[in-house]
Amino acid sequence: MTPDQQQSTASDSAASQNAPELHSFPLGSEDLRRGAREESARGWYAHRHKRSIQRWARAVADDLTIDDLRKTMERRVPPVIREYFRGGADTEHTLRDNIEAFQRIRLNPSYAVKVEPDLCTTVLGQKISMPVIAAPVGSLRLLWPRGEAVAAKAVGEAGTIVALSTLTGTRLEEVKEAAQGPCWYQLYLVGGRNAALRGIERAKEAGYAALVLTIDTPVTGNRVGHARMKPMDAISGNLKQKAKFGPQMMHHLSWLTSFKADGGAMQFANVLLDDGSTMPYADIGAQLRQSAVTWEDVKWIKQAWGDRPIIIKGVHNFKDARLAEQHGASAIVISNHGGRQLDRVLPTLHILKEVAPRLQAEHSTMEILMDGGVRSGSDVVIARALGAKAVLVGRAYAYGLGAGGEAGVKRAFDILRKESDDTMRQLGCAKLDDLDPSQHLRPYPFSEAGAGLVRV
Repeated sequence: MTPDQQQSTASDSAASQNAPELHSFPLGSEDLRRGAREESARGWYAHRHKRSIQRWARAVADDLTIDDLRKTMERRVPPVIREYFRGGADTEHTLRDNIEAFQRIRLNPSYAVKVEPDLCTTVLGQKISMPVIAAPVGSLRLLWPRGEAVAAKAVGEAGTIVALSTLTGTRLEEVKEAAQGPCWYQLYLVGGRNAALRGIERAKEAGYAALVLTIDTPVTGNRVGHARMKPMDAISGNLKQKAKFGPQMMHHLSWLTSFKADGGAMQFANVLLDDGSTMPYADIGAQLRQSAVTWEDVKWIKQAWGDRPIIIKGVHNFKDARLAEQHGASAIVISNHGGRQLDRVLPTLHILKEVAPRLQAEHSTMEILMDGGVRSGSDVVIARALGAKAVLVGRAYAYGLGAGGEAGVKRAFDILRKESDDTMRQLGCAKLDDLDPSQHLRPYPFSEAGAGLVRV
């Protein structure tokens, strides 16, 4: 038996008291009977989800690394869902390179000194407790009921910023209320200009502090590993299409009951179309092709957003970094979309090492952020030493959310905080601003062949 099947068997007796009695309703209209059955089923699923919250909170408490959280997530979330969050484009060279770039940096410790590291920093005028920000990740509601709001609450309690993707299933107003801390809104132009303007206005009214404009999605990345699994058949297919996924769902019953408790297939709640409807959950490849962001678009987006900061995400080179600054960006995110867009581009750590010194030499006031490949506190410290004000993490907290909901996201940030603090202590460095690559980092001293370092 799988862990889910054991849990299901052990709790059948207790759960049966709350199971929907599908044949005990009085005779009447078929609509009334159907509505009563659906209401009863929702209550049963909600009961099972409540039980699973406690179970998976206990599981993530034993996880010591981000990779541990990934493994716990794999126990709970079926492959057809989790691959969206794990996988990369094409042959995943860039996904692996992002991680290996960090793994090939060596640290230079300084011992016989005692320091009390201060991990606090300021990003766009906002003080945060550590140089780690929750990146915008689409479709988090597939991992956990109200996933975006649940994650935002945990991130806020960790004392840092959460960035919400346009392509998520929870209303941006609900996410901002749950966060109880600073939030950024990430903008795609799917649905057209009017839909984008409506999203911008809602984000302004809700109190989002900055707008993140993603520029590296002229098309959807060619994520062949996930495409082969036919995920849309599993989420919104007909009965015959969904039946093919029965075996893997039977091994992940905790996820399935939670998914049902949350109402099943989500919609893109933050994309309001011209007819007043919400964009349905669907393949957005055609939408992205029609709504690719250009530098001309930045002008009207900035005008609509007003005087709050705009962050350009998806910068791959110095040329685009300068263009971002010329178009009024307050910050950039050096990002290759976590290896999910164009495969075989440079890892973001290498781009950071190229771009940051050149911007600093020009006395740029634009802040530099980066994402891609960050899986540990040592990675956070390395990125900071090489010129990033902070890092954005996506998979790290998505794994936590999929593994244990709010408890899993908290665990992810606790892990990164502890590892960052430990690394700073071993380097003998008390302040983030004192990190110096010439003093605290060393190049990789071994041959490039056969390293085998990467774990995605």
